[in-house]
Amino acid sequence: MTRPEKHASLYRMVMKEHLCPFGLRSRYLLRRKGYQVDDHWLRSREQTDAFKAREGVQSTPQVYIEGHRIGGYDDLRRFFGLSVTDPQATSYRPVQVVFGVAALMALAAHWQAFQALLEWRVLEWFVAFSMCLLASLKLREPESFANTFLGYDLLAQRLVPYAYVYPFGELLAGVLMIAGVLPWLSGPVALSIGTLGAVSVFKAVYIERRALKCACVGGSSRVPLGFVSLTENLMMVGMGLRVVLG
Repeated sequence: MTRPEKHASLYRMVMKEHLCPFGLRSRYLLRRKGYQVDDHWLRSREQTDAFKAREGVQSTPQVYIEGHRIGGYDDLRRFFGLSVTDPQATSYRPVQVVFGVAALMALAAHWQAFQALLEWRVLEWFVAFSMCLLASLKLREPESFANTFLGYDLLAQRLVPYAYVYPFGELLAGVLMIAGVLPWLSGPVALSIGTLGAVSVFKAVYIERRALKCACVGGSSRVPLGFVSLTENLMMVGMGLRVVLG
């Protein structure tokens, strides 16, 4: 006995200046679930506005299954019992990605240079690569980072330009540590900004019990201030001491 075909209709924007990504996602999901998709393209703003007015909806894409409107991409995921990401929810994914990539880079670079993996230099490069990656995320949106950083950093609250200097200091120290040059500069820089950062985070989170966002991966992140930022700063303190003491 043949299984009856399942049909769905999809209305999505396909224009020269805009190809709706959620429309593509919806089509892929429907096909993955075994649906035959009637793919209707809205080729202009006028067509899109007319469709929304006719159907009484505020956005596209719109999915219909067996004649019943399901809604947009998130609604379609809910229809199939799949999770939907809350854009305002706390997420540690940015930090996990940074540390994971830094670890892989450290292992790969060390293997290329010394054909070995399990050595202390791998850990040192991991910290240095992490510093560079975290600094790059801060520098991507310096104003956003500064606004978040000013919420808890003790030195930045007294000297606002420090909020803009901090990512450059972190990047400089990380690059010099990877290169193995100018230890008289990289060590003190990492030690000083790491110590100030650790004290600021500890005071804000563990003494004052404030619920703040962490600026460690940029000001627009949803990472809560606490263990992650404290770990970042303590890693810099450790690397700074390692370089200073030799």
